[in-house]
Amino acid sequence: MKSIKSIAIGGFDGMHIGHQALFNELDTDGMIVVIETGYANLTPDGFRERYSDHKILYLDLEEIRHLDGEGFIKLLQEKFPDLKKIVVGYDFHFGKDRKYSFEDLKTLFDGEVVIVDEVKHHNDSVHSHKIRHKLSIGDISGANEFLGHNYTIVGKKEQGQGLGSSELVATININAREFLMPKEGVYATLTRIDNEEHFHPSVSFVGHRVTTDGSYAVESHILDGEVLCKERAEISFVSFLRENKKFDSLEALKEQIEKDIAKANSELQRLAL
Repeated sequence: MKSIKSIAIGGFDGMHIGHQALFNELDTDGMIVVIETGYANLTPDGFRERYSDHKILYLDLEEIRHLDGEGFIKLLQEKFPDLKKIVVGYDFHFGKDRKYSFEDLKTLFDGEVVIVDEVKHHNDSVHSHKIRHKLSIGDISGANEFLGHNYTIVGKKEQGQGLGSSELVATININAREFLMPKEGVYATLTRIDNEEHFHPSVSFVGHRVTTDGSYAVESHILDGEVLCKERAEISFVSFLRENKKFDSLEALKEQIEKDIAKANSELQRLAL
């Protein structure tokens, strides 16, 4: 890829504020090189592209993990013959058995090597594994602060129980299992339908339907009017509202859903100020 003079290398799952610090060191036409492990679940399957204007090249870890330091640099120089600058994080390792560090990179590469120091938020270092933990405990605001954007999942529409529009409230159900699911519960969210440009205020449920059939569901109720979803939707998580809970009857569940709707509306309006 001629004309590419700078690259940033890493896993970059989440494209969080720590990753963005690396991208800020790139030239205007610099490129992001993702070492794809197959375990990315914050921004899987090409979803990293939405969080940067830089082009992205994916390298499969299984295809390069056997390379020693010299072999890895040779591969990069073959792909980027005009390469002058490599940007990595302070904890970057590469080559067989992750044997090589940024110090070796400086020795093996005859161009500029930029090492980006640890990025902290409120004196806490930012890492993808910490974001995953925050999501697992329902700390959506904390995860979003580390990400620098709302945690968002995307999925194809799937059939729900059929109880929503008849017994409870209408919902859009999606299958987004390639993404890490946050803690089971109810969330104030923003939902985008199919190819619409804007997001709708919404309240979403993630978890097992313990009051009805016990199945796992990801479903969103649009707050500004019913919207027809044909193929897919994306749910952007804003804040955690309550734990998943079993109710004694559908009527009790419906009463709680009405409270959830009111709380989500209030939360979204508050955050919009």
